[in-house]
Amino acid sequence: MIAEPLRSTDRLFQIIQILRRSSRPVTARMLSEELEVSIRTIYRDVAHLIGQRVPISGEAGVGYILGAGYDMPPLALLPAELEAIVLGAQWVAAHGEKELSRAALDVLTKVTAVVPPALQPFISIPSTVTKLPLDAPQGKDDRASLRAAIRAGMKLRLHYRDQQGEVTERTVWPVVLGYSDITCMLIAWCELRQGFRHFRTDRIHAVEILDEKIGESRSRLLQRWKAQRITALAKIMTETG
Repeated sequence: MIAEPLRSTDRLFQIIQILRRSSRPVTARMLSEELEVSIRTIYRDVAHLIGQRVPISGEAGVGYILGAGYDMPPLALLPAELEAIVLGAQWVAAHGEKELSRAALDVLTKVTAVVPPALQPFISIPSTVTKLPLDAPQGKDDRASLRAAIRAGMKLRLHYRDQQGEVTERTVWPVVLGYSDITCMLIAWCELRQGFRHFRTDRIHAVEILDEKIGESRSRLLQRWKAQRITALAKIMTETG
């Protein structure tokens, strides 16, 4: 099935959005492939945007860049973008702890209050739904403290129960919280093991935010963890291939 072409106004917003999310020049061909229109149409649209004083620089064959000082109204949303917001908020409301669940519902309320009437049905009667966590463990983990430590870049002291039921004390550098349908994992650099470890939050008996910064920037830690995961997945694919 061929996707229905975007209306001209929607396409202009999409061009700006694509340029906003890219840190490198975006060629007319790349834009045309994503938006499923001709390169000639992209040239015409970009020329129109520049004529409307949108700060796009670059040229055909090289790529386009959007000026850093430009911003669209934050809620000039397309239907698909609204559906993505609703689906994401549904998932967080169903799977997150109390603070995040409440925040997700508050986001939906704020978005509903400002979108045009024509877009309201994409929120009130959405076309997507997330699976409810019927089998989720009912732990009382303190994810709010974990998120606070991650944002502040502070070390944590965990009292953690492993699969054998043994409780150990770990000092870790928190990197990110990873959510699945039934579990939440704290990904962290463990000082004891000198490596990245995944700690199920429902097995954390106690957590203390230490008055000590982590030993490396969180962005660098996140890059290292992602690289390690890619290497591990590639090894699995090789062994099973």
